[in-house]
Amino acid sequence: MRVTNAPASRKRRKRMLKLAKGYRLKRSKLYRYASDAVDHGLKYAYRDRRRKKREYRYLWQARINAAARPAGITYSRLIEGLKAANCTLDRKALADLAATDHDAFLELVKTAQQGLVTKAAALKAVAA
Repeated sequence: MRVTNAPASRKRRKRMLKLAKGYRLKRSKLYRYASDAVDHGLKYAYRDRRRKKREYRYLWQARINAAARPAGITYSRLIEGLKAANCTLDRKALADLAATDHDAFLELVKTAQQGLVTKAAALKAVAA
């Protein structure tokens, strides 16, 4: 007698069709097409969870740069100055300050400019 393990197979197929809920046409109704669609979807979801982090960092950089330019400094010089001043704020926090609290951001710009001045003085001292 041939044993097919029907309950487990049915459970596996039902699980796949449940994951394909909301897909259109055959992709939500037929196991073969649903399986392919769900596999694709899971692959994209895994990839894009990492891509989202990358894209947010780009967004934060653009926001910081947009707020820094009217203050008379570029993004790269601002970051360089903050590192020289040992400021440990990350780009997410800087972007939030740039968007919501302009006065605090201007204080950070001043801190960065001071950091650049001290860095230049230290480099001159080393060179001399």
